[in-house]
Amino acid sequence: MTYRGRFAPSPTGPLHFGSLVAAAGSWLCAREAGGQWLVRMEDIDPPREVPGAARAILDALPAFGLVPDGAVLLQSTRGAAYDAAFEQLRAAGHVFPCWCSRADLAASGGLHRDGRCVAPPAEDRPPAWRLHAPDEEIVFADGLQGVQRQNLREVAGDFVIRRVEGYYAYQLACVVDDACQGITEVVRGADLLDSTPRQIHLQRLLGVPTPAYLHLPLACDAEGRKLSKSTGAGALDPADPLPALRRALAFLGLRHDLPAATPAGLLAATSGCFNRNDLARRSSQTDA
Repeated sequence: MTYRGRFAPSPTGPLHFGSLVAAAGSWLCAREAGGQWLVRMEDIDPPREVPGAARAILDALPAFGLVPDGAVLLQSTRGAAYDAAFEQLRAAGHVFPCWCSRADLAASGGLHRDGRCVAPPAEDRPPAWRLHAPDEEIVFADGLQGVQRQNLREVAGDFVIRRVEGYYAYQLACVVDDACQGITEVVRGADLLDSTPRQIHLQRLLGVPTPAYLHLPLACDAEGRKLSKSTGAGALDPADPLPALRRALAFLGLRHDLPAATPAGLLAATSGCFNRNDLARRSSQTDA
């Protein structure tokens, strides 16, 4: 099978340093494998989206030498596929409607572990839909972080796959689209490491392949928080991309001082000596 990797940003703001780290890392892994690198825009959460951010991210990537090997997939166009997956899960009895509030779940630490809703149905609002999480340990070998184990019921509980507003949750959309795009390895930030067992469980229920996983270290701010739009991460300047790309490669523990006049040239040079075993494993602070 041809290797297929992907970069899947959310349009909650412009491209920032943490996103560039993930994009460059996934691109290099795809090139090392002689495979394809795809881009998917995860624009399924309208309340969190910033107008124009999706277009800004897609326009910025080529400036950093990151050109996808195919058309960009927009999750906002994928409603029918998510509907079909949801109906498959519902027909098999894996999901249930839930009207529980945060107060209802407080006694269980904010998690839902009953496999059924403990609140009475509310006639004035639709339910969220949760996937029943079994008392089962999910084990997988991460390509960088090593063997991971998680008891789905204890750590994640019965998790939401369709919200009250009708929007599909990240976990379901991600699984459906990774299968649709034929992704063979997911290379992304370590903040999503604990989401992986939920996605593996969904893949098994839906009968789709489970890709390999590799979780990159996170770029953090001075307070140890993941660098993101919500923590004030600054936008990168596509007009001056080379310095930021060199910093991203250095953050990943890779050669960043190779002679190159353009981002594409730097990525090509780095790809020529890239070995994923050289990737940094620990998240760390950055002033980028």
